[in-house]
Amino acid sequence: MLKKLLRGLLTLIGLVLGYILGEGLLETRYFNIMITKSGVIQTVLFLILCTLLLGLIFFLISPWIVKGITKAMEYFENNIQKVPISEIVFGTAGAMVGLFISAMFVSLFPRMSILWTFIEVIICLIIAAFGADIAIKKREEIVLFFSNAKKVSINKEKKNKAVLKSGAKVLDTSVIIDGRIFDICQTGFVEGTLIIPNFVLQELRHIADSSDGLKRNRGRRGLDILNKIQKELNVDVQIYEKDFPDIEEVDSKLLKLAQIMNGKVVTNDYNLNKVAEFQGVPVLNINELANAVKPVVLPGEEMIITIMKDGKESGQGIAYLDDGTMIVVEGGRKHIGETLNVAVTSVLQTAAGRMIFAKQKENLSKA
Repeated sequence: MLKKLLRGLLTLIGLVLGYILGEGLLETRYFNIMITKSGVIQTVLFLILCTLLLGLIFFLISPWIVKGITKAMEYFENNIQKVPISEIVFGTAGAMVGLFISAMFVSLFPRMSILWTFIEVIICLIIAAFGADIAIKKREEIVLFFSNAKKVSINKEKKNKAVLKSGAKVLDTSVIIDGRIFDICQTGFVEGTLIIPNFVLQELRHIADSSDGLKRNRGRRGLDILNKIQKELNVDVQIYEKDFPDIEEVDSKLLKLAQIMNGKVVTNDYNLNKVAEFQGVPVLNINELANAVKPVVLPGEEMIITIMKDGKESGQGIAYLDDGTMIVVEGGRKHIGETLNVAVTSVLQTAAGRMIFAKQKENLSKA
């Protein structure tokens, strides 16, 4: 079937070449004189004769040509089977890259003649062969390069997934300036990755460059805390470079980032805590943590305190524990500056902190 197809194709090529040859001969000087003397019919007959003659010649010699083509194909097939598939693939890819580079190179020069076109073809073939040879010789290094790149990509993806799985902690500006996050991380109670958004860093820089001395000190303190966390603690810290241009407020950006990363916002901002609860974003509030780790005080317990100042209500005195917990002592106003033995009557827990109400032990016993 292949031989018949090739023979028919060669015959068709002969017919086309015969017609082209006949037209070429008719344009010569001798045949122009012949055409003027003879009519159109003779010209058409001449073209048909040339077409059929060259087609017949190709038809007669086609068996030898077909035989040569089939032998060449068999030789190529036998030799190609000995070549590893990797060499074929890399050689083809290298040749295609070489052809592309050579085509870009020769296109820079104008085509001046047929000879220059022939030179361009030679250049393209040489560069293609050069590219195929390099690709075959360097195929192991190429495979190693792409495999390493793939491993890096996979490891990066795994790292990002690990961050999401471990529960990323997105730090708020207020909690960075507060500074207690450093001590909490130092104790090892915080797990996962600390995420520092770039827009939070920009807000810290803006505060640190403020003309107000208090704000400037707070901003610089926040930047110092971040540097201490990165340098002194064995905690994974990542800077989140992306921003949310469609969101203006930093707090809203923090909540959006926590939702995307499936993480938690670390803050001591009361308002942000409430908004996060409303939006269903988990929050780690430093103030709540500080209240939670304070010693438990039960009604009836006794303690020795010093009255520091008067309270809001009539006759009340205010004292403080070492952790800053405020104690309201009934009838303590007249004992400001004195150390008293009091007993706890009740404990009020609020979002802002904890308040302890107490009475002097003597007054309590009388009641």
